[in-house]
Amino acid sequence: MDLPKIRPQPSDVSTAKGSAALMPLVVMLFFVWGFITVLNDPLIAKLKGLFSLTYAEVMLTQFAFFVGYFVFSVPAGIVLAKLGYARAIVVGLVVMAIGCALFAPAAMSGQFAGFLIALFCVAAGITMLQVAANPFIAKLGSAKTASSRLTLAQAFNSLGTFIGPFVGAIYFLKQGVGAPVGADAAALRAARIAGGHLLFGPFLVIASVLLLFALFFWMARNVQQTTIEAPSINPFRRSVLGRPRLVLGVLCIFLYVGAEVSIGSGLTNYLMQDSVMGSEAGAIGRGAANLLSHFNGSRVSLNVAQVAGALVSIYWGLAMVGRFIGSVALARIMPGKVLRFNALVAMVLALTSAALAGIPAAVAVLAIGLANSVMFPTIFTLALEDLGEDTPHGSALLCMGIVGGAIIPLIYGAVADRIGLGHALIVPATCYLLIGAYGWFVLRVRVGQKST
Repeated sequence: MDLPKIRPQPSDVSTAKGSAALMPLVVMLFFVWGFITVLNDPLIAKLKGLFSLTYAEVMLTQFAFFVGYFVFSVPAGIVLAKLGYARAIVVGLVVMAIGCALFAPAAMSGQFAGFLIALFCVAAGITMLQVAANPFIAKLGSAKTASSRLTLAQAFNSLGTFIGPFVGAIYFLKQGVGAPVGADAAALRAARIAGGHLLFGPFLVIASVLLLFALFFWMARNVQQTTIEAPSINPFRRSVLGRPRLVLGVLCIFLYVGAEVSIGSGLTNYLMQDSVMGSEAGAIGRGAANLLSHFNGSRVSLNVAQVAGALVSIYWGLAMVGRFIGSVALARIMPGKVLRFNALVAMVLALTSAALAGIPAAVAVLAIGLANSVMFPTIFTLALEDLGEDTPHGSALLCMGIVGGAIIPLIYGAVADRIGLGHALIVPATCYLLIGAYGWFVLRVRVGQKST
């Protein structure tokens, strides 16, 4: 009878060295999923024109993407418990790569539904990465510096959301966002397939990069072998649902993600309107093209759609800057006050942009990114405060609120179809008003607790 083979465990020294080597790779994962997530913004502008969709219809792209978070969060936790961190990350990367590769058959089919399936698959992979990478990075080093490592990773995630719209606009919007012209159904389908070819090339490159990352993590799959308990979270317990601050916090996460995604999704089409930045974007494009041509030595052209799409990076870039400012402010000012202030500023900026035209309207809507910056983490921490042993259940419930990124954009799109993109900003403005009310509610609760 053969004795069972015992796999040798890595020594503490080799584990420490392996963890140090994995750290940059895990940090880059945060950049990658931030980059891919915001590619949806220029993608929406392209798909709207390519398939002659209404705003409500094209917002199904965000529905397909963000509903993936809702569907796959619990399964991702189960996979993590079964496989461990590195292997779970490999699964997430492979699923994301498959989703990116599906853009090729989607483009070749000339069917909008194909792109929705691809995005749903990409979201499944990103969910797996989020569930695995956030706790994994805490394990790659001393517990004392875990917060520092996570903050660094989140900074790279913000960098990805800043760069993504710019890169997507340059490649996806190369031929503008006009609807294809076809004499009959066959010619129209051929025109859509030709337009779709601009989309799947970049996504195939991304798929290749993701598979390369998956290979690296597979080679390092035995570096960290921490035991992970299987999740047994039931967020719908009475002790959880009976806490008003938590339940209202879930609603605010729903509203915030929905508002942020709605604005980002419609921003390219909004900025390129003649009433906002149409002519100015054209002038910016010509100036930038001349400058690039001078240095590049060959003729470069940038259309209005590319310039408008690239400007979306300012929206996400201001959110990145605001997180650094907010971290300082939150150390000195009560979180409820910061949340209330930022939410009301975002509401005013949205309504101001809706009421104005030209450059002022563009500046106002882009500045919402700065106000958005600290809302998500502030809502999250306020909602979980004093939950004690119910904290994991509250956290799960809050994560489910991210599905607002699937629902609110549909409402925003339907309103935009009726009254225009500018006036439709009343939808996110209403969301921000309710979030501001939550900040006021938390402050009142704290004052009441102090007085008792």
